[in-house]
Amino acid sequence: MKLTILGCYAATPTKHTNPTAQILEIRNHIFLIDCGEGTQVQLRRSKVKFARIKHIFISHLHGDHFYGLIGLISTFMLLGRNTDLHIYGPKGLKELTLLQLKLTKSWTSYTLCFHELESKESELVFEDEKVTVTTIPLDHRVYTNGFLFKEKEKERKLNINAVLNFEIEKCYYQNIKKGKDITLDSGEIISNEKLTFDPPKPKGYAFCSDTVYFPQIIDQIKYVDVLYHEATFLDKHDQLATKTKHTTAKQAAMIAKEANVGQLILGHFSTRYDGFNEFKEEAETVFENVVLADDGKVFEFN
Repeated sequence: MKLTILGCYAATPTKHTNPTAQILEIRNHIFLIDCGEGTQVQLRRSKVKFARIKHIFISHLHGDHFYGLIGLISTFMLLGRNTDLHIYGPKGLKELTLLQLKLTKSWTSYTLCFHELESKESELVFEDEKVTVTTIPLDHRVYTNGFLFKEKEKERKLNINAVLNFEIEKCYYQNIKKGKDITLDSGEIISNEKLTFDPPKPKGYAFCSDTVYFPQIIDQIKYVDVLYHEATFLDKHDQLATKTKHTTAKQAAMIAKEANVGQLILGHFSTRYDGFNEFKEEAETVFENVVLADDGKVFEFN
């Protein structure tokens, strides 16, 4: 599992900071999460292949989270894309996008598949044989979701020495990896535990931006390997965080601690601050394993 931060700052872009966008690579998928201004430039800097992006997840309809979408859609068209593009986001996103395409007479050469969201309860929005994606309902000034990405359990690993020892034919290997016991010609049943090793533990990633401090999400993200949580303000500005429905670094750490996550990544920093080390220091008073996002930063989780 690999996470590339394309942008992690709040509100307006600057010469040195970009609004929210990130790429999650998980089980051969490349998922784009949010798409603020400048996303396609950041994608090029990070050498992400545009053609491999087939699913885009938009958390909410504030500009710093989706104003880069129409430009990216247009660039896909100019590059001759012909594969479907699935876009998951709040109700209204389809109307906004298609109106821009209509008025500019820029219809795509590929199919746009919109999956509009309006439920205030968590729901499954994507699933295949490798990964599931569910929404994490948040509490912001407009309808907002985070997203929980989870690997499905992989096949069990073949213990080749044990298999050879029991003289089991290769035609049974796939069933063994799927967890099935094997019956020998003698009638003896060999349990799967003797023939395989446990697969690697499935990984999970939770993306939570933007939201006021919202402990209702804790049960859903419990024990997730990695949590990205907005930390727009420091605790000394907690009243401003409450007023604008954002979170402080300390509050994000409280969520991470209660959910017992593996690692907390802080992002969505307000550019009112000159530096961001204080965000990490503040969060570490509550939760130990804290890192800061930054534009272009890459995290790999093995």
